[in-house]
Amino acid sequence: MTDDARRGESGPKLDDFHLVAARPQSDPIPAKILVVDDDPRNLIAVEEVLRSPGVEIVTADSGEGALRHVLKDDFAVILLDVQMPRLDGYEVASLIRNRPRSSRVPILFLTAFNKDEMHVFKGYSAGAVDYVFKPIEPLILKSKVDIFVDLYRKTEEIRRQAEQERRLLMDNLHVRSEKLKAEQALRRREEHQSIVLQSLPIALYTASVEEDHRRLHFTNESIERITGFRPEAFLERPDFWSSRINPDDQERVLAQLKRLEEEGSVNLEYRWLCADDVERHFLDQTVLMKDEDGRPREFFGMWFDITESKQMEQNLLHASKLEAVGRLTGGIAHDFNNMLSVVIGNLDLLKKSIQGNEKAERRVRMALESAQHCADLTYRLLTFSRRQALQVSTIDVTSLMPSLLELMRRTLGEHVNADFRSGAKIWPVQVDRAQFEAALLNLAVNARDAMPDGGDLTISVENQVVEEGRSAPSGEFVVISVSDTGIGMPPEVLEKVFEPFFTTKESGKGTGLGLSMVYGFVQQCHGHVEVESAPNAGTTIRIFLPRSHETAESAPDDQSAITHPFGEGRTVLVVEDNPAVRQVALSTLHSLGFRVLEAETGDEAARLLKTKKDIKLVLSDVRMPGELSGIDLARLIQREQPDIQVLLTTGYFDGEDKLEDLNLLYKPYRATDLAEKIQSLMKTPHKIEFEAAAIHQAAAVA
Repeated sequence: MTDDARRGESGPKLDDFHLVAARPQSDPIPAKILVVDDDPRNLIAVEEVLRSPGVEIVTADSGEGALRHVLKDDFAVILLDVQMPRLDGYEVASLIRNRPRSSRVPILFLTAFNKDEMHVFKGYSAGAVDYVFKPIEPLILKSKVDIFVDLYRKTEEIRRQAEQERRLLMDNLHVRSEKLKAEQALRRREEHQSIVLQSLPIALYTASVEEDHRRLHFTNESIERITGFRPEAFLERPDFWSSRINPDDQERVLAQLKRLEEEGSVNLEYRWLCADDVERHFLDQTVLMKDEDGRPREFFGMWFDITESKQMEQNLLHASKLEAVGRLTGGIAHDFNNMLSVVIGNLDLLKKSIQGNEKAERRVRMALESAQHCADLTYRLLTFSRRQALQVSTIDVTSLMPSLLELMRRTLGEHVNADFRSGAKIWPVQVDRAQFEAALLNLAVNARDAMPDGGDLTISVENQVVEEGRSAPSGEFVVISVSDTGIGMPPEVLEKVFEPFFTTKESGKGTGLGLSMVYGFVQQCHGHVEVESAPNAGTTIRIFLPRSHETAESAPDDQSAITHPFGEGRTVLVVEDNPAVRQVALSTLHSLGFRVLEAETGDEAARLLKTKKDIKLVLSDVRMPGELSGIDLARLIQREQPDIQVLLTTGYFDGEDKLEDLNLLYKPYRATDLAEKIQSLMKTPHKIEFEAAAIHQAAAVA
């Protein structure tokens, strides 16, 4: 590598970084970060940026050095320079990914070159989860690394808790075996023992030490409740127990059992096929019991159904990943939606000032559609990560389906036959209508992609009462099933199907967010999702949405006609710290016939409200600098000037904002959305629309 190239690749030096002090944490789980760069200056700089309590920064100046560290230690995240002598970053990443122990460690590529799509694709193919381009913004680098460190710590915490639980169960088993050995008479009172054990979610058994197979003698009837098989079934065939172990677990479990006499106890965890043909996870703990002379007498063991805890573990891991993506998305949503508000607002104002110019009108229309698609994508990202409040209404699913099915048929093409089936008197549900439609369209498009040669797509809706169960919440649900006759999914894909950014599609044909958005939307509606799939047997995804006892609302009317302004000279105060967004709101309100005052902060708005007595409405952003946020300003007006209406706007919502009794309009909004909201607040009898002359006037003001 030449000196010039090395200087370009090495990126910023130590004094190029604006160091950020790390926040102290209370006894965080230790985490290691590996930083690999052949320029020692970059290593020092990155180490300064990432240093924080509980985090150990390990550095390497070559690919070979990095691999030596990976063989020795576990890392929360690896920061890897692309351009290095001998082994470059792509080769190192591939070697790390090929080693099972390090295959899931997140890798972030650091590069000053190779920013084109071909090299970026090569990096992702080599195993990178993200790119950080030099010169590095310390805040961006630290935010991304903190997400992976946080995910590592949560995963490690789950692993430790699981280990503690297993250790506790083993200790309990040893205590029980000692008690049984000391009190053999009590153990032989089978009737009393069965009454006690019948109420426990465990099954106890014994097995002979002389047999070369594992014929289990269960000492209580709990095994039938857990597996569906009576105790006698385990004695009919020598291989009954082993034949129903999942093939992927069988070799490992049988190898552990061979060490039972030598070690005295084993702790087995495996999937076992029950009588209902459903695999459940079991913890099988066995100890060797000896007689008074120390000779092996029999094996004593306990079966414990851990399916629920496994599911909870998976849900927690999934929730952690959603939280990480949500933090990343939420960090940019506010500014991004503000920019989109400026774009959409000015396009709305421009649209009517170019009437008659077909070419310009077409371009404005295309720009508006694209900007709206960007807004929809941001909204869905925030929704699936639960960082955005759903705009809920009570709907009748069956009345919504004909138009949605027609849209699906146009999207799916002629090779996919789409069909809809519905039960009688389907219950209403409370959902965000737009998100519900988007979720079903996502599932339909996924089904189409799983049927490259065409096939059948069936959407069915039925009422279902779910009884108290072991893995799903109980209650009354409307179940929407989306079934296809496609290629199906193997178990290893099925386990990750709702993970964000996980996709089996080739590059450029899927983001890996579609099913994650469906999952997040359903969870936010207090429902759940089930997936049933097998290779070459198609896929069925079932969405369970809680029944609503309210009456379904009718679909909103299309409001597209244009009439005159309705402001009638009344005064509106616009409170917005972003000048461009504020200017768009001012122009739109002028076009509606309002007299408009403006303020940059909540504090400035509060002072204006004390002096200006003719203000009828306050249009305020939620997040603003200063002591008074938009919410604080709204509460102040409610207390001191309740005759003034308040409409809040925001591009980003989180659980800390308490907005239940406040009027809210999400950014970016169309001019008609703003007009409709203001009309409903001010109870204006006119329709909500713009006159061409008013739009011309607004364009001139803008």
